[in-house]
Parts: sequence; C-alpha cells; structure tokens
Amino acid sequence: MSIPTTDPRSGETRETGIEATTDAGVAAITTAAHAAFLDVRDRPRAWRSGLLRALADGLDARRTELVETAQAETGLATPRLDTEVTRCVMQFRMFADAIDDGGYLEVAIDHAATTPVGPAPDIRRMLVPLGPVAVFGASNFPFAFSVPGGDTASALAGGNTVILKAHGSHPLTSKLSFEVLDAAATAAGAPAGTLGIVYGQAAGATLVADPRVTAVGFTGSLSTGRILLDIIETRERPIPFYGELSSVNPLVITAGAVAARSADIAEGLFTSVTGSAGQLCTKPGIAFVPADAAGDALVAELVARAEAAAPQPLLNRRIRDAFEEISDRLRGAGKARELVAAVVGEEGFALGPAVLEIDAADVTADVTEEAFGPLVVLVRYRTLDDLRSALAAVPDSLTATVHAEDDETTEIAALVEALRDVSGRLVFNGYPTGVRVSWAQHHGGPWPATNTLHTSVGMSAIRRFLRPLAWQNAPEQALPAELRDGETGIPRRVDGVLQLARTLTA
Repeated sequence: MSIPTTDPRSGETRETGIEATTDAGVAAITTAAHAAFLDVRDRPRAWRSGLLRALADGLDARRTELVETAQAETGLATPRLDTEVTRCVMQFRMFADAIDDGGYLEVAIDHAATTPVGPAPDIRRMLVPLGPVAVFGASNFPFAFSVPGGDTASALAGGNTVILKAHGSHPLTSKLSFEVLDAAATAAGAPAGTLGIVYGQAAGATLVADPRVTAVGFTGSLSTGRILLDIIETRERPIPFYGELSSVNPLVITAGAVAARSADIAEGLFTSVTGSAGQLCTKPGIAFVPADAAGDALVAELVARAEAAAPQPLLNRRIRDAFEEISDRLRGAGKARELVAAVVGEEGFALGPAVLEIDAADVTADVTEEAFGPLVVLVRYRTLDDLRSALAAVPDSLTATVHAEDDETTEIAALVEALRDVSGRLVFNGYPTGVRVSWAQHHGGPWPATNTLHTSVGMSAIRRFLRPLAWQNAPEQALPAELRDGETGIPRRVDGVLQLARTLTA
C-alpha cells in the first residue's frame, strides 16, 4: 500500500502511489548525495548562483500546479499558498545574490609577519560547506519550510547537497516540488544526487542516522525534535541539528496602548492568532491585557470576532487531535476561564477559534503550553510587577511583542529588559506572524523555541551549513580563489583591515 494523502477540508483519504523509502533506498540516495557533493563543492560561486536562479525560475513556471496540489493536501487558501511560492522564488534569488557577493564566506587573511611574540605563519581562513544535508519538510509550510524552502535554499547556497524528507501531510506536494527542483537542477548542469528525497517516518530516522549526512534542518514539534536528537546522539560522529521546535510568542499590551487603540489591537491580534488557522510558529499564543475598562473593551472585541468566525481546516487529524487535547489541558489549568469554545466544523478537520482568560496572579506553566491552532490565552494584569511575574512562567520563544505608546518610556524599558533574554525577535506595535526574508532577520530563539543560536530565515541562515577551515603556509595553488592575494571581487579582512570588494578596470 502506498503512502496516503488526506484532504483536510473533507477528511477524504486516497492513495498516492508513492512508496515509503527503504533503508537500502536511503543508502543509495545518501551515497549519490555524497558523490555529488565532492563535485559541487569545488564549482565556482558563479555556477552555484546560476543554479539557484534556475531553481527559482523552475518554481515560478510551475506555481499554478504547485498551489493546486498543496491546496488539496493542506486546506490552505490559494492566496496564502501563492505567496508562499513567491517567497521560495525570492529566497533562491536572494541567496544567489549572496553567493555572488561572497561576504558570507567570512574570508580573513593574515600574512606571515614578525609579531611581539616572534615570527608568525601565514594563515588564511574562510567558511566551507559541510556535505549532504538532510532537510525535513514542515506540515504548516508546504513550500517555504519544506522541499523548496529556506533550509534547502541556504544549504545549496553554501555548496552542500540536500536530501529532503517529505512530510506525511503533503506527500504529493513534496513529490511535485522535488520534481520541479530536480528537473531545473539537471538542466543547469548539476550532478545527479545534488537533490534527493525520501518518504516515510522510518526513512527519516534512517536518514538522520546515515553517516554520509552532515547536518539536519528540522521544523516541527518538540517531541519529534527530541527523537531526532536522540538518533544523532547514537551516531559515531554526531552532527549539527538545527531545529525550530516550540514557541508561545508572548504579546504584551500596555495601559497606554489599550487606551489609545483597543479596537485596532483586537483586530490585529485576532488576525495574527487565526491566520492560517493559527498554525504558524510565530502565532501569539498568550497575550497580556490590562485589567481595566479599556482592556475589557479589547477582550470583548476579540471575543465577538472569535464567536463570529467560521471554522477553518487544520492541516491534519493529528494536529486537530493535539489541539483539542492541549485545549482541554489549558481549560483545566488552574483558574483559566473559557470565553470562546472552539467550534468543530461539519467536515474534515475544521475548528473555530478559542479564547481563554486568566488573571496574572494565577498564571503557571500549565497555561503557557503551545496550542498549535487558533487559540489565545488572555492574561489580565494590574501592575507592571504583576506582568513581570506572569511573564516569568512563559517559555522562551521565537518572538515577543510589545504594544506601547511612545511616552511610556518606563514600561517599554522594563518590558525590553524582561523579554530580550527570552526571545529571538522583539516586535513593537505590530504582530509576529509574517516573517520577512532579509539580511537582518533572525528567526530563532532560546530553547525550546530552537536548539541553536542561528536563524532559519534570512540570508545568514546559510551559516548553519558551513564550517571554518584555515590554511597555514599553503602554496597558492592549494588555496581557493577567494583566499589568493589577487582576489578583489569579495569583501575580505586582510591583516586585520576590512577590504571591500572592488572591480578592476583596464
């Protein structure tokens, strides 16, 4: 029997014709990936940037088919999926620009010299690729965090080869995305094995254990992340695991902000909590609202919007069941009050939004668990001390958001002090959902948000799949072009002085 696919809008399941990858199949794919890596890593940067642009063009040309396939497997709306494909296309092209720029290599050259402690050798250092990288697709982003997503783009940009683990919620989308990328890579002259894909839970475990795999990129649940980490610990040579795992993303509203714009904040918060049926890693799952009349008005507006909202399909039965289980735990935790109960849709895995409320003094870890879906816990506080005490019970997160007025300088300073050490991105007077792909972006955070200091979104995501290598007293012919004295096309730090790229003229 082949791997099934289910339409979450109806609950209808059908066969795909895709078979789970055997252990022998995984070994063949990793062997090909390793052979391809030995070729790809030594190709010039210009070829690699051309490859990424070819992948972007391939995705762009097939976007209609990709979106239609993903919609039937995720229930996500066409505009959301179309935007996600655009994001993937943009990422590949931005990484191509980063490759051409060359600054990501962090080139440093220290010529031989006489120092206060004696003669010093010539040392040259840059970042080099790791090898075959395993990338696990995510359920909630069938493109941007799956086969054609940021992990794939950044790993390829660094000069690695990539083996994808297709997500069980969208096997047909994964298969089509892989076929599009693989065809584009072949047309661009990439060796066989530059990209590979495996299917099935067991194949994922085998892939992580394979000695030819040199790093893992994963976006998913904390429980699955722990399983993969345990597998890595059993390897003879442990490897980096870059996991985005769990995040509650606290959002704080000050007294000044709620008095000035309670209706606007209620609208924005509701949209952020329920967008994509609340299945976003940056969804604000817990919001801190002043216990005053303006705060009451905000809560009433949020409740009215939640009660009027139609159920939206969750991605799969497992997510819906987990949401209901966690919702039950949160409702039963301490003195939490249910303001809006999640309405179950008539078909498929659809659920309406849920709203809980609790006093700040009653907040414990029991009400700060991530509920992956359209649920928000409203914490009502009276003083800044109440707020800080309640925030201490919230797990470290990808983001933390503050809504405040400009003249609330004391409050803003106190909140920055409380939140900067427990989050990876501070958002002011906005909402954490919608993660910009850029050089300055950081999409990470302290455990349990991630287990790494690096970002999985933005140009510096490439740093995860590179390692430093130094050459000491090396003859010129042994050096990469970027480390030779005549190279001027990339930024380099030479004898301690930063030299910007320049173009030679005749």
